[in-house]
Amino acid sequence: MFSSKDNVNSLTALLVAYGIRHAVVCPGSRNAPIVHNLNECPDIVCHPVTDERSAGFYALGMAQALAQPVAVCVTSGTALLNLQPAVAEAWYQHLPLVVISADRPQQWIGQLDGQTLPQPDALGRFVRKAVTLPEPRDDEERWYCNRLINEALLAMDDRGSGPVHINVPISEPLFQFTVGQLPQERVITRFSPPEDYDCLRPAFVDAFLSASRPMIVFGQSSPHDFAGDDGDYLYSHVIVLHEALAPFPSISHFDEVLSSLTPPLPDFVIYVGGAIVSKRLKAFLRTARNAQVWRVGPTGWVEDTFQNLRGIVVGDAEFVLNSLSHKLKNHPNAPAMEYRRQWLHLLKQAADHARSYEPPYSQMMAVRQLEQRLSQPLPIVHYANSTAIRLANIYASHHVWCNRGVNGIEGSLSTAAGFSLVTSEKVFCVIGDLSFFYDQNALWNQQLRGNLRILLLNNGKGGIFNMLRGLEQSPARDRLVAAQHHTTAEGICRQNDIYYQQATNAEELQQGLDLLLQEGFSRPMLLEVLTDATCDEQAFREYYLSIKKR
Repeated sequence: MFSSKDNVNSLTALLVAYGIRHAVVCPGSRNAPIVHNLNECPDIVCHPVTDERSAGFYALGMAQALAQPVAVCVTSGTALLNLQPAVAEAWYQHLPLVVISADRPQQWIGQLDGQTLPQPDALGRFVRKAVTLPEPRDDEERWYCNRLINEALLAMDDRGSGPVHINVPISEPLFQFTVGQLPQERVITRFSPPEDYDCLRPAFVDAFLSASRPMIVFGQSSPHDFAGDDGDYLYSHVIVLHEALAPFPSISHFDEVLSSLTPPLPDFVIYVGGAIVSKRLKAFLRTARNAQVWRVGPTGWVEDTFQNLRGIVVGDAEFVLNSLSHKLKNHPNAPAMEYRRQWLHLLKQAADHARSYEPPYSQMMAVRQLEQRLSQPLPIVHYANSTAIRLANIYASHHVWCNRGVNGIEGSLSTAAGFSLVTSEKVFCVIGDLSFFYDQNALWNQQLRGNLRILLLNNGKGGIFNMLRGLEQSPARDRLVAAQHHTTAEGICRQNDIYYQQATNAEELQQGLDLLLQEGFSRPMLLEVLTDATCDEQAFREYYLSIKKR
């Protein structure tokens, strides 16, 4: 039996019609009718998570893993506000989340009644569409309710994906479950006309074909976005720069090149995908004032990262690049290859350096050894922000997941944990201490299994702050800015039934990685690598300084 609330039943029916198959649900009384319906619905699997902030990132991880929309349902009041970090991350990663919030009736907002605050538009610009449903009393209001739900769910996949917010006021009585079946709801379908990329020839294709120093830059992308190899011919004729966030089987060590040299600037740049970690690359390309920069992606947004945007190609990036590859094959004059050869020579030197440099015991050593020991088939690997993702861009020869939409430290562990719930593959999470302790509630979940493995890099502070020149002059750096601490994860692991091990030197690191990589564990595992922040800083700096000596 389903809820007696018409708006809740309409929402449930349309979630099923739009292919929502997973919902992260949080406890509460006002959202109980929605959670009840989701649980009653055989097409939807419910995943309970108590902490709303963590729940949002659980849903984010599931959306990454499944490449499908995932719902997250919370009760009224501040519960909704706790979803904002995950929703902002989903916005910048273009991930389809359906945020469903129960609400009090409008007349009780601001009247000192419990758990009431203005919830419509509470998530601001980080959702593609925000609607508040009526509590229908007649056919016209039922039509309006249906239309609003359709509008929100259509917006989730309009020229790319992103989060939407459906706010559901529910009056008492809340707990009447008397409806035998869900209503037959109208589903509105949107079709996009077929794209004709030939119309872009004068402004885009011809400009690319006449360039002598073309470059393609890949930002953060999902492996789901690039499935084929039709673009290989294109990639063999231009220089392609990417980090471990892009779905390529190797790393292009351009950050190391730019740290010691000034390669020739491109005259044509195609920018695909999302965020780029490297500040050096962004600074380098912002000096290419005479280059044509084109943004390719599904949204059509003006994202002028390199401050020299000339045009936007709205469409599926893989299709656009494949089309460009076919046009290049049929063009009598391919782009000059000397520019590509210059870059490849520098990139090979940087890659050789990354392989040969042996850091002392440090966070750098821990990541290097983990990545060297990952075997085929490669597991899913999530990296947290700050130092962790920068080390991934040195050593990870495979695609990695990271919340680079907003670059926040919150939710990295919850995202990996959510990913692990909907896959049978091993999911590794490499994370720094501040990010881990901030998100420790990710481990407060009885559904976690042995496929979640965590490498915790703990140097007792936000080590990235040691790398910021000038900040060392402030007496507030360590205690107030970098949040220096003396905490370990042992107690957190014990209370959440996480297998815990610790490393304080190179030998213990080897032994810890042996266990972390083993099969057959029924519960999550965590290896905490305790290092000294000063040694970590020295290892990182020496890595880049020694490139200049080669």
